[in-house]
Amino acid sequence: MKLFVKGDIDGLFALGLDNLLMLILMSSLCLGFPLFLPPELYSQTILPATAVGVVFGNLIYARMALQLAAKEGRDDVCAIPYGINLITIIVFVFLVMFPAKLIALEQGKTELEAARIAWQAGLVACFASGLLEIGCSFFAGLIRRVTPRAALLAALAAIGLFFIASDFMFRAFAFPVIGMTGLALTLVFYFGRVEFLGGVPGGVVILGCGMLIAWTMHWLGFESVVPFGTFDTSQIGLHLPVPPIGDLMAGLPQLIPYLPVIVPMGLLSGILSLQNLESAKAAGDDFEARPALLTNGFGSVIAALLGSSFPTTIYIGHPGWKAIGSRAGYSVLTAIAVGILCFTGLVNVITYFVPIEAGMAILIWIGLMMCSQAFDAVPRHHLPAVAIGLLPGIAAYAALVSKHSLRAVGMGSPEAPFPGTLVGDFATTSNFFAEGMYALEAGYIYSSIVLAAATVCIIERRFPQAAAWFLVGALLSAVGMTHAYVNTGFDIIAQIRPAPAWALGYFLMAAVCALVPYCTRKTGHIGH
Repeated sequence: MKLFVKGDIDGLFALGLDNLLMLILMSSLCLGFPLFLPPELYSQTILPATAVGVVFGNLIYARMALQLAAKEGRDDVCAIPYGINLITIIVFVFLVMFPAKLIALEQGKTELEAARIAWQAGLVACFASGLLEIGCSFFAGLIRRVTPRAALLAALAAIGLFFIASDFMFRAFAFPVIGMTGLALTLVFYFGRVEFLGGVPGGVVILGCGMLIAWTMHWLGFESVVPFGTFDTSQIGLHLPVPPIGDLMAGLPQLIPYLPVIVPMGLLSGILSLQNLESAKAAGDDFEARPALLTNGFGSVIAALLGSSFPTTIYIGHPGWKAIGSRAGYSVLTAIAVGILCFTGLVNVITYFVPIEAGMAILIWIGLMMCSQAFDAVPRHHLPAVAIGLLPGIAAYAALVSKHSLRAVGMGSPEAPFPGTLVGDFATTSNFFAEGMYALEAGYIYSSIVLAAATVCIIERRFPQAAAWFLVGALLSAVGMTHAYVNTGFDIIAQIRPAPAWALGYFLMAAVCALVPYCTRKTGHIGH
């Protein structure tokens, strides 16, 4: 198989566009709300380190594609699509780095010191997530065999629907001229399955139209989303990554408090990567699972060791890239493009001229696809399990919105910290039981998996297995991985400590399921 074919150009536009959107999103969140990191830290450390992870994986996967083609005597093997992980950008920023920054501010750190602590927390999260992905490469098959698909996909669906699709949907309607136009184009291209005249990729059309509208409004004097800050050329230049070992070590004490977020994200990433490899196998490209998953995990570890807070991942959609004629070369071209943008600081130019609002409708589509997959890829009678698995995600997003709202009215600052009676005040004044919301937010991915998995077992009348899943929930609560939270005055965050009330609750749920076979009789058929 040739290294480069014509279809690799189309693949570059598709995979390169995905990674470009991730870089724009990273810039928006790191340089603006909520992190406000120093530009030199972002441009000279985080971006180059992220690029190394992307370059490493793409080159390895291109080589694997060539090896598979040679082994099987074929010329149509498509490399595994790979890049920056959208899910962990959102989750690590809002559930690890931002809380770490708020705690640092509460402790009297300056804004600059707090920003650095947030980055250090992200380094540790990225490093630990990569290690978990490496470990998952040896056990992913076992995890998938014992965990119902509905349980795995429900947690992902919650992140996609609420933290990605809903959040950017709000943003789209806050800027209706650009946001709603982009949404219409996204729905037409990706759900309507049409192609622009001349074969121009839909993503390029969406970004181009969004950029044109934003800048036209700006030039005409209307309120617009550009420019993103001021056009700063000071960060343009050659920036090669230097391992910030001291900062990684400084961030290690922050590992324990954020394990309820880091562990499930690392495991989910590994398992979803395995699912994507199965998708590639169904399309005719049967890659060895363990080397592919190890490459994915090492990409994240290498990125963290060099200064990035953002893991890499195997992308969904291998059959799509294969269908447009991409082979091995598109991975190489993507590695070159991302490397040039990140090593030279040119990402700052991109984020100035292409605001996140220009492409946010594509992120809405990605979030919707993550959610719809959960309902499409499970048996019809398992849909209630997916639905119940969404509820902890709803709680997590509602908790995030509640804290944003409180900060918007001046609470959560050194001058006006959250009162100690805040959670109880919700129930007293509004009959809204925020205690349950914040409890579900703590370790919500675990709760989603446990509730959805147990529900699948109940639907299938496998009550002892359902009891076992509830006992897993009891154990997680007992060791402090779920439902325990603390009001720091600046934030309300998960805390690693025993949550006995919830552990007892799960134990009683397990007892109910264990007793079912002895005090009930069957009615109807499974699935009805």
